[in-house]
Amino acid sequence: QVHLVESGGGSVQSGGSLSLTCAGSGYTYATYCMGWFRGKEREEVAVIDTSGATSYSDSVKGRFTISQNNAKTTIYLHMNNLKPEDTATYYCAARPTSAYCSGPSILVAPGVAWGQGTQVNVSS
Repeated sequence: QVHLVESGGGSVQSGGSLSLTCAGSGYTYATYCMGWFRGKEREEVAVIDTSGATSYSDSVKGRFTISQNNAKTTIYLHMNNLKPEDTATYYCAARPTSAYCSGPSILVAPGVAWGQGTQVNVSS
């Protein structure tokens, strides 16, 4: 069973930067679709598949970058030019297989692993 742990949250002023890390273990499939979400509604932030293909929500495009380590076990979210509306609890998720990798597919798929979340606070 996949186990995900987020870290790197904190408080920053508007315009500042933060980087989040999602360290995973227990992977049993060859490929995964992974992503970052935020808030109680699990708003999609960014998604990445094992090949490195990425997608972003319009609200963070150009400011946030999702990436992964060479082993494909850890994903990162580098956040620049943060705004107060970026304040939220950020969660990472991993869905088995990388086919049709997208935020909505992660939200509805069975067997998705979620981390416990890390809080990001952006003050104006």
